[in-house]
Amino acid sequence: MSLGTKAKRFGAVAALATAAALALSGCTSTAGGTTAAQPLKKEDLVFVCSVINTTNPYFAANIEGCQTLGKKLGIPVEVVDSNGSSQTEISKIQAILAKGKKAVVFVNTVASSDAPTIVNAVKAAGGFVTIWWNKPDNLDPAKVGNNFVAFQKHSGIDSGKCTTEALSKAIGEKGGIIALPGVQDSTTSATRVAGLKEALATQFPNVKLLDVRPSNWDPQLAYKNSKDLIAKYGDQIKGVWTADDGMQIGAMQAFKEAGLLNKVKFVSDGLYPPTVDAMKAHEGNDAIVGETFHRGYMASAIGLYTAYLAAIGKIDPSKLPHEKRDSMFKISCVTPGNLDEYLKWDNNVAGWVDTLIEKGPWDTEPVPLVAGGPEVIKPEYK
Repeated sequence: MSLGTKAKRFGAVAALATAAALALSGCTSTAGGTTAAQPLKKEDLVFVCSVINTTNPYFAANIEGCQTLGKKLGIPVEVVDSNGSSQTEISKIQAILAKGKKAVVFVNTVASSDAPTIVNAVKAAGGFVTIWWNKPDNLDPAKVGNNFVAFQKHSGIDSGKCTTEALSKAIGEKGGIIALPGVQDSTTSATRVAGLKEALATQFPNVKLLDVRPSNWDPQLAYKNSKDLIAKYGDQIKGVWTADDGMQIGAMQAFKEAGLLNKVKFVSDGLYPPTVDAMKAHEGNDAIVGETFHRGYMASAIGLYTAYLAAIGKIDPSKLPHEKRDSMFKISCVTPGNLDEYLKWDNNVAGWVDTLIEKGPWDTEPVPLVAGGPEVIKPEYK
């Protein structure tokens, strides 16, 4: 992203934040309270599912989870495709809020800095929102009030450590690797990179991180960046670490075109369907050696269902313990050897959502709640 683009985006966000703050000035709710005097009626609700883009398989799975839950509960779903733009994300959410129905919102934020503006806008409109993955650490749901029901994620540090260990062992614990993080202003990407750096520093001192190129969760940008890095480092590259499988897909294509796919090992986060196919096909001499397991449809359904329970009065967020408002859910390490253990959940998404509704958002396998946040990055690994 160019500096000019960043300036425009943050200018737009700042303007929208000001507007949201002005809207909130007329609100009489207090921290820990709710703008809704009574629980909302189901027929007055709309589910909003906001994703970073629709080309990344994880975000497509987010949409599937929202739509499946909406169908189960009989609530309409509106999808926000942010196209990687904070301005687009925020303006589309605000447009839905202006329609009049009370919004129950799941947001996979484009950037951490977007979260306060979105949360304030939803609160001002009397809706309920759960943010997944990215927010500033000082944005505490308990201090905002009941309308910001929860912040939820899987541990990025654990993810980064898990995949770095698999990659380092696969290349013989020595040699050069490159890293493709996601959006720079993203706590998800930052924590995964921190896990990478910590694992290298403490366990694999002979593995050298040659270069780091943020690729915005975008397969096309990851492809371009990989081509550039191949030209720069050539066969010094023994391994490729990416912060999610969408970028890994783009990177693998670049290495395939360069005739290097059989010589390089890859790890990533998410275990997306194309990654599963590549692992089963032993693509690139078993190029993919490590993954993490969590699912986009699980995240979005958990997020929406948590906000829904607050909206209809089934839970009072102000009475929830800290870990149920600032939450980390289980993440698992996957290798080609245990791959099949994790694929069963994808064969029946509707059935998994039924279990979610039965068990609740914090006790549903394979991603139960395991800890409270915020996740803290050690200064030396930032």
